[in-house]
Amino acid sequence: MDAILSRYCPRIEFESYEDFYAHYRVRTPENFNFALDVVDQWACLEPEKLALRWTNDEGELRSYTFSDIKKLSDKAANALLSLGIKKGDVVMLILKQRPEVWVLMTALEKIGALCIPGTYQLTQKDLVYRCNIAEVKMLITVDTEELLDHIVSSLPDCRTLRHVAVAGSRIPGGGNFIDLWRAVDEAPQAFKSREHTRLREPMLIYFSSGTTGMPKMVLHDHSLPLGHIVTAKYWHCVEENKIHMTQTDSGWAKFAWGKIYGQWICGAPVGAYDTERFVPRGMLEALQRIRPYSFCAPATIFRFLIKEDLSGYDFSFIKHTSVAGEPLSPEVFTQIKEKTGLEIREGFGQSETSVMAACFKWLPVKPGSMGKPAPLFGLDLLDESGRSCDDGMVGNISVTAAGAPGVLSPDTPEGPAGTAPAPSVDGAVVPAPMPVPGLFRGYWKDKEITGECWHGGVYRTGDMAWHDEDGYYWFVGRNDDVIKCSGYRIGPFEVESALMEHPSVLECAVTAVPDPARGQIVKATIVLARGYAASDALVKELQNHVKRVTAPYKYPRIIEFTGELPKTISGKIQRTVIRQRDLNREA
Repeated sequence: MDAILSRYCPRIEFESYEDFYAHYRVRTPENFNFALDVVDQWACLEPEKLALRWTNDEGELRSYTFSDIKKLSDKAANALLSLGIKKGDVVMLILKQRPEVWVLMTALEKIGALCIPGTYQLTQKDLVYRCNIAEVKMLITVDTEELLDHIVSSLPDCRTLRHVAVAGSRIPGGGNFIDLWRAVDEAPQAFKSREHTRLREPMLIYFSSGTTGMPKMVLHDHSLPLGHIVTAKYWHCVEENKIHMTQTDSGWAKFAWGKIYGQWICGAPVGAYDTERFVPRGMLEALQRIRPYSFCAPATIFRFLIKEDLSGYDFSFIKHTSVAGEPLSPEVFTQIKEKTGLEIREGFGQSETSVMAACFKWLPVKPGSMGKPAPLFGLDLLDESGRSCDDGMVGNISVTAAGAPGVLSPDTPEGPAGTAPAPSVDGAVVPAPMPVPGLFRGYWKDKEITGECWHGGVYRTGDMAWHDEDGYYWFVGRNDDVIKCSGYRIGPFEVESALMEHPSVLECAVTAVPDPARGQIVKATIVLARGYAASDALVKELQNHVKRVTAPYKYPRIIEFTGELPKTISGKIQRTVIRQRDLNREA
C-alpha cells in the first residue's frame, strides 16, 4: 500500500526509464529521522509486518516484525542514554549480521548519535586509527575471540573510548566491558524522543574501503535513507512484504544500500545470512531457507558461484538480481544466466552515495555496463578540463549541480528545494550547493581531501567511465588504475573481463608496471580455478586469448599466478598493493 513511501515520493510508478529520469521526485522534510518516521511508523501502522528474516551457518531461522524492532530499539536507546551516550556522540558497531545491528542502528538514530559501522576483520591498528580520528565514545561488538583480543589490545591507545559493550556470552573482565543485552534488558521500555533530528544533521560515518590509501571518513546526514529509495525500489526492484536479500557484512556501505534504509521505506523485509566466512555452498543453502524475492551480492560472490555445481538448487523464487561494489564481467553474467536463469542488473555507486547509475528495470541489460544515470545526481563524464565527454570518450564520473531540481521541499510539492549549502559540522562542510539525498556531506574533519574531489559545484568520484550512443555507462577503472601504454589508455576492467572468460581464471587483477620504452605495460595477477596449474604454456594461452577478445595492444605482457589477491576488508581488490609490491621488487 506504499503507506510510508508515498509520504516522500509524490509519484511512485513510471512507464519508462525516460519518464523515471525526468519526473522522479523525492520530498525532503526539514526534520527527518528514519528510526522514528519509518521504523516506528510501520510498527504503528502494521505491528506484525515482517521486517527481518535471519539465518546463520547452523541453519537457525528467526523472524522479527517492525513491532519487535521498535520495542528492542526503544530499550536499547534508553540503555545508551543511561551510559551517557547523547546526541552527537560517536558510537562504533561491529556486529556482523547479527539481529543486534538493526536494533542498535535504529536506537542510535533515535537519540541522534552518530553511528560508525565497522567490519569484524578490523585489527588492533585499524581500531586505534578509527577510534582516535573519529573520537569514538562507545564500541559495541560481537564476542568473536580474535576480535575481542584486538579490542583489548587497542584500549590503552584509544583516547576517547569510554565503554565497550559486548553482544554475546564471552565478555572480558575489566571495567570497560558491558554485557549489552543485560543493559538492554534492565532499561525501561518507554522511550520518548528528546529532539527530532533535522534532515541535514550528521547520522552515519563510513570509512572508505582504502583502495588507494588510508581510509577516509565519509559523513552522511539523515537524508541518506531517502536517497536509497531509488536503490531499493527501482534497481533492487523490491516489493512490499517480499524479502530482499543483499549479502554483505554490516560494516560495509553496501549494508546501507541493501539491508535497511530503502528496503524498509518501501515496506520490504530484509533477509540476512550471518556467516563466519563466505563459503559458496553455505550461501546457496541460506538462499533456500530465506527464499528472497530479490537478491543482490558483490561481484566476488557471483565469481565464486559460477565455479560451483548449481544444478541442485532452486532459484525460481528470485525475481530480480543485482550486483554492485565492483564491475561484473560479461562472462560471469552469461554463466549465471545459463546456470540459474537469473539476469543480473549492475549498479554503480560509492560509500559516498546511493546508487548513481544502474541497469534500471525498464532497460535492456548490456552485460558489462553499469546502465544509465539515476535521477537527482545530474551524472556526467568530465574530461581534465571539466568539459562533458562525447560518446566513447573516457572521463571522470561526476555529480553536477544539475542534480538538485528533483529534490522537493516539504512545502513545495511540485517544485525544487532550495540549494543553500548545509552548515558546517565539526570541520566538514558541504562544498557543493546540492541538497541531494544520498550524497555525502564531505570527508569528516578533512577539508583538504574534501576540496580536492568536490569543488565548484561538482563532485568528481575518481572513477573513470565512457558512455555509448544509447546512454549506457561503461566502467573503466579508478583514475589511478588506468594504464597508459605507448599513448593508449587501457582500463583494467576490460582486460580482467577478457581473462575471466578463460575457464582457468577464478579471479584476476590487472595493473600497470613501469616500462622504459612504453611508459607502462599491462600485468595480470591471476588466481587459478580448481584443476589448473601455472605454466609457461598457460601464460601464452591467456595472452593469446586476451589478444583475440580485445585489441592486441591490451594483452598482459606480464602474468603472475598467486594463491589470493590482496583485498580491502570490504572485499574489493587492492590494485594499489600489487603495484607497490612490483615497485618494491624493482627497487
